[in-house]
Amino acid sequence: MPLKMHLLILFFICPVSLYADQQERPNIVVILADDFGVGDIQAHYPNNKIATPYLDRLVREGMSFTDAHSGSAVCTPTRYGLLTGRYSWRTRMQEWVIAAYEPPLITEERLTLPGLLKKQGYRTACIGKWHLGWNWPGPQPSQMMEKKNGQWNLEWDFTKPIKGGPIDRGFDYYFGVDLPNMPPFTFIENDRVLTQPTVRYQLDASEGIVLPKNFVGAPAAPGWRMQKILPEITNRAVDYIKEQSQQDSPFFLYFSMTSPHEPVVPSEPFRGKSGIAPIADFVMETDWSAGQIIDAIDKAGIAENTVVIFTADNGHSHYTGWKDLINAGHLPSGPYRGHKGDVWEGGHRVPLVVRWPKQIESGASSQQMVCLTDLLATGAELAGTELPQSGAEDSISFLSALQGKPNEAARRSLVNHSNHGEFAYRDGPWKLVFKMSGKNLQQLRGKPTIPQLYNLDNDISEQHDLAKQRPQKVAQMKADFKRLIDQGTSRPGQKASNDTHVRFDITQKVRWAPPLND
Repeated sequence: MPLKMHLLILFFICPVSLYADQQERPNIVVILADDFGVGDIQAHYPNNKIATPYLDRLVREGMSFTDAHSGSAVCTPTRYGLLTGRYSWRTRMQEWVIAAYEPPLITEERLTLPGLLKKQGYRTACIGKWHLGWNWPGPQPSQMMEKKNGQWNLEWDFTKPIKGGPIDRGFDYYFGVDLPNMPPFTFIENDRVLTQPTVRYQLDASEGIVLPKNFVGAPAAPGWRMQKILPEITNRAVDYIKEQSQQDSPFFLYFSMTSPHEPVVPSEPFRGKSGIAPIADFVMETDWSAGQIIDAIDKAGIAENTVVIFTADNGHSHYTGWKDLINAGHLPSGPYRGHKGDVWEGGHRVPLVVRWPKQIESGASSQQMVCLTDLLATGAELAGTELPQSGAEDSISFLSALQGKPNEAARRSLVNHSNHGEFAYRDGPWKLVFKMSGKNLQQLRGKPTIPQLYNLDNDISEQHDLAKQRPQKVAQMKADFKRLIDQGTSRPGQKASNDTHVRFDITQKVRWAPPLND
């Protein structure tokens, strides 16, 4: 065959082959609800009282994981773990969350899920809540401070680019809010404030409940309405899916919802819809929002080549209407003890539903233990690439579980972390909790924690402490946990280190622990 003919054939074949390879890699959409309890999807707990028709449909069409966990019981640490594949307690932050105007928790050189996918040809976007810190421009730098929200009333320059945010950590595009209940009260697009916050925030009780009263007087965009945040980010995410469905290369969307986290501000169509309480209305709007994302995928004709992952950052909040839900017969934590912030199961056991038509069995359930840090390794495998030697220290792929295949390397241990920095270590059904000896964090700082041992196979509500009956098990799990901490990684054969000296045997002395080289 003449050379020209060979070249002509290659010219026509190669683009098709490349396009086929691109299409074989699925789009990945992660929907992360905020303070959405493990019991809040009605299909999982039919006796619960809040209707969730969109998520119920996702359950019917996907696989539900019954032993899924966030790495922490609060916002920032979970988001760090999801995007980096690393437990957040390996950083200097040993308790609570990023406060207003604090710097980035994800360091510039660290591997992230969007960064990894971007290198594989994915287009990447984060829409919604960030809450992982920025380097805010101003007369002073953003700082890690022991005083919570000690920088909110300082002067900042909102006309300049904000560094260290989503587009500096692997995302091509960002739209959203730092978080809905902390300043500045305005939308951010990429690295710029969208509308300058030229007025001062004032409480408006007509907006909803659990409003940010501690930030009255903080910078806000003119006409800022908290009820509009969730609808706006939902619409933006839907538009992004429509746009990306017309492109040839795959995309990754991290839709980080702002609900049902406070402020509890259901928009007009959902006010009173549950017949229970504002927080129940907001859960229903959260269900609607997730449903719009799923519907957009279906309407764009890309459902069969899109992995949809719905989960939450931690358990349901106990201060946004918990008693109203309990009194109505709705159990946000299902049969589990505790709620958001707790080291108990209700603090960190979360819903996890994954849909991938023709690849994952519909209406299926898996008991495989999963941590949200595992999304990075799973995303890498979906994209057809291996994890690099550096980074993703606590990420283990669960793709085999999605495909119904056995995997000897599947996760069998897990670390969870509470709002106050308490640790829990899972070894199969065994859970070793290192509990504060009382409730007053400031009085207990530096004092010994109390080991408590539970067997979740027999005691899912964590009512029977077996530590005194099984001292050998406690000793073995302590040693295993200390080894996992000291080696800086959960991944076999990887060399890594923590950013600070990590202690589980005492109540945390400080929120921001000193770096190792101090």
